[in-house]
Order: sequence, then structure tokens, then C-alpha cells
Amino acid sequence: MTGAEFIVGMRAVGAGLAVIAALGAGVGIGNATSSLLKSIARQPEASGKLMSTYFIGCALAETTAIYGLLISFILLFVGIS
Repeated sequence: MTGAEFIVGMRAVGAGLAVIAALGAGVGIGNATSSLLKSIARQPEASGKLMSTYFIGCALAETTAIYGLLISFILLFVGIS
């Protein structure tokens, strides 16, 4: 195995690890949704305030997945020479 082959392999491994950020975002959004539905079931009159906070939280959680995807694309297509 040459050094170039090793670098290509490690770039693929790094890209795969960067995409794991999407797993964390999915779990976080799922937990937030579960808590939101429980809170609305307990106190329906607060649903408007809860929903706005929920959407902000989901947007912040989703950015981690987008950043992980961006890093994986950079590793796969731009790379480090």
C-alpha cells in the first residue's frame, strides 16, 4: 500500500465519521419532538410558545448534520493533497 492509497482510505473513513453527526441530530430531534408532544398534551394552551422554541431547537440540531455532511463532501471531493 502506498502513501496515496492510505490517504484516500483515511479520507473515506473520515467522511464516514463526519456523517455520523446526522445520527446525533436525528436522535436529538426525535427526543425534542417527544418532549414537545408530551408538553402539549399536558398544557395545550402553551403550544404556540412551545412550537416556536421547538423549531429553533430543531434548526440548531439540524445544522450539526449539515456541517457533518459538508465536512464529508470536502474530504471526499476536495481532500488534502
